[in-house]
Amino acid sequence: MPEWEPVIGLEIHVQLKTRTKMFCSCESGFGGEPNTRTCPVCLAFPGALPVPNEAAVEWTIKLGHALNCRIAERAIFHRKNYFYPDNPKGYQISQYDEPLCVDGSFVVPGPEGDGEVGIVRAHLEEDAAKTIHVGGATGRIVGSAHSNVDFNRGGTPLVEIVTQPDLRSADEAKRFLQLLRQTIVELGISDAEMQKGTLRADANVSVREVGETGYRTRTELKNMNSFNHIARGIEAELRRQIETWESGGQVVQETLDYEVKSDTVTPRRRKEEADDYRYFPEPDLVPLEPEVAVVERLRSEVPELPGARIRRFETQYELPYYDAEVLNGSAALAALYEQVALDGIDAKAASNILMNDFVATGIDPAAVDGAELAKLIAARSTLPRETFTRALAESADPEFRAGTYLGDTLVSDAAELEPLIERVLADHPSQVAAYKGGKEGLLGFFVGQVMKETEGKADPKVVNELLRSKLSA
Repeated sequence: MPEWEPVIGLEIHVQLKTRTKMFCSCESGFGGEPNTRTCPVCLAFPGALPVPNEAAVEWTIKLGHALNCRIAERAIFHRKNYFYPDNPKGYQISQYDEPLCVDGSFVVPGPEGDGEVGIVRAHLEEDAAKTIHVGGATGRIVGSAHSNVDFNRGGTPLVEIVTQPDLRSADEAKRFLQLLRQTIVELGISDAEMQKGTLRADANVSVREVGETGYRTRTELKNMNSFNHIARGIEAELRRQIETWESGGQVVQETLDYEVKSDTVTPRRRKEEADDYRYFPEPDLVPLEPEVAVVERLRSEVPELPGARIRRFETQYELPYYDAEVLNGSAALAALYEQVALDGIDAKAASNILMNDFVATGIDPAAVDGAELAKLIAARSTLPRETFTRALAESADPEFRAGTYLGDTLVSDAAELEPLIERVLADHPSQVAAYKGGKEGLLGFFVGQVMKETEGKADPKVVNELLRSKLSA
């Protein structure tokens, strides 16, 4: 049997969180009573004319810089003609062969080195309305009783990012999307929440034999609403295509839905080509010609991006890749880590506490005073576990001060602990005999008994040393 290589490209749609829609002054944003955020422009009444949203244009340029794109000196809006019930005009105002951002690249750091994904373009367009399928088991059009349309979303500014087919596994695609989402959020241009539909991704999937240079027929997976589902959907489609080719069949270019419960894909419709949309320049809009000064200003506003910050954390703080990636799961967590680590705390110890104990509290890192948290972490080895856990849980309180908890120190005086340890050993003679008979794992049992007697305030290190000494006597 031949060895197969996945070939994956992504199309990512990002709703921009501008105050108003792309071509009208209707309020933009998630939620609201259905069909209340509409006007003659976004409902395509005859004679209503579009006016571009300046903020949406600028934010798209800023995203283009983050994607290392060339910003076009001249970009044109086109009409993309198709008829769906969620598209009142019968066409979508989009960009085609002269988009705003082109020829980019996005670096995805990984444990084995950096991967680079080519960006074909990032273009600006308007979103369609939202169709809600009623009835049926999946919430999709297939099997539904009827569909309702909410036009509130119609006309929302939307950036479509199209990648080159550079991804070679479902896991690579997932990691790329997660890092891209974090980048978009940190740019401040979108909430990029898949459950709200402000970030949506389609996957173009094909396979070829290892060593083959051309591309075989691809299919498009749509309507996947989580990173895990995207990865699972890609895996399912790769399996299907490999089985099709190996059985002598032909893969057909079509659009597919991924069914989570059955872990299978189902066809929705034959996939369209660009010619099917009959693109032509939008006659009601002039070309976009961004000024050089504006383009450069927006370039200067791009912050350090998560991918670069991951690599910096590895080198500056000598952290493992895993730690650097987790800490950069949000800008706020990364910032809090730097406040703590720069206060003289051991970098790896601080990482362990933030990734595990702190994250488990569910507290917003932005609400925590890093200097006070650093004092708490510095004293970690002297504090009872219960005290430290309670302090972390209360660290978002505006009145939080590490000093409140530092007085509750561990008992490490051997003279105070020895009588207690002797009593514990005397109360458990069979366990002592078993330990001396070779069952050294019972040491943890004795430590637990001492910690129970002291309500967790005994220094575990001292307790361990004293127990070993007495048990070996």
